[in-house]
Parts: sequence; structure tokens; C-alpha cells
Amino acid sequence: MLGHIGVNVRDLSQAKSYYDSLMPLLGFEPYISAPDQFAYRRTSGGAGTLLFFYPALEYAPYSRHQPGLQHLAFMVDSRAAVHAVHDKVQSLGSEVIHPPRQFPQYRPNYYATFWLDPEGFMLEAVCLREDEIT
Repeated sequence: MLGHIGVNVRDLSQAKSYYDSLMPLLGFEPYISAPDQFAYRRTSGGAGTLLFFYPALEYAPYSRHQPGLQHLAFMVDSRAAVHAVHDKVQSLGSEVIHPPRQFPQYRPNYYATFWLDPEGFMLEAVCLREDEIT
């Protein structure tokens, strides 16, 4: 299991505002809030990957086709949660890459939405529950 992931952002304050409104829908709660970083942990308090954000010391445009992180996917408990995340990112003005739908090319029951955060980093909310097949 991954312990934590660190993400550099150009504007720490803007990123914190964005992620503070989004992360509860993805099952995360604030963990650290400091002038030079902030982080989230699983709401359940159990084991899981921590997500840290730091100020970028230099800027380079993000591209998921360059070496480095391609995108982050968050597992959610239901298709309704995928839709709730989609609605939230739209209300935040994020660019939606794929609205909620099935992606059978990935695996059976793969239901997801993809979007870009304010840095242009691709994020995904996905539900794999078989009992929610329509």
C-alpha cells in the first residue's frame, strides 16, 4: 500500500480551497494544514494513502504524457458518488474530460468520471461495484 503521495502546486491557497471542497466527496478529510503544506487522510481513519500538497518552487506545464504521474484515481462507493463528484467539479469550474459513464475497455463494471484540477492535473473518481450495474 502507498504511504503518501506529494503533489506540487503553483498556488497553495487556491489548491487548498479547491481540494477542501472536493476531498470529502472522495472519502478524505483534512489531516495537516500549515503555511507550507496541507494534506488529507481517509475519513475512515483506517489505513490508506495520505495526499500531501506543497508549493512548487518552479513551474512546468503538466502533461500526462511526460514522465511522472499520469493521473490519480479515487475509489468511491457508488455510482451516485461518481455523479456527486462530477457535479462538484463542474460547480468548481473544472474541465471535465469524461462525464460519468462505463469504461468497459478498462474492466467490467468500471464506472468513472475524469476531470482536470486547477493545475491541469487529471483526476478520476471510479466505482467498481458489481451490484450497481444498470
